[in-house]
Amino acid sequence: MDHDQFTDEVAERASIGREQAEPLIRASLWTLGERITGGEARQLATQLPVELRSPLLAAEEEAEGFSLDEFIRRTAERAGVDRGTADVGVAAVFATLRDTISGDVCSHMMSQLPLEFREVAPAPRLHDVRPAGGDRS
Repeated sequence: MDHDQFTDEVAERASIGREQAEPLIRASLWTLGERITGGEARQLATQLPVELRSPLLAAEEEAEGFSLDEFIRRTAERAGVDRGTADVGVAAVFATLRDTISGDVCSHMMSQLPLEFREVAPAPRLHDVRPAGGDRS
């Protein structure tokens, strides 16, 4: 998935425009980079479009421990949006990540997050898991 497709997917899922999706994506990825280990963030970055990698590549090695509520608060502040927009935006980013990255990387990422994150990013169904880089039928 390229940058434009990723952005379009988030915008559609969150029912927002591309101009609002862009800062939400960056803010969500920046906050995710704080919440997971640096190694995991860098692994995740390798499976994203180049334009979206920098917030994850800048991640510190030590993950911060904070709740989903704090994740959404930080994302809202960074993106300059209200809490409701951040709430649906974060869910849209996580769903798009789940559909973009490999099942292994997604599982590792989710294993570093509290269970409450599964509310916004449910695990893919077994037939939805696909290798990184898209469909290889």
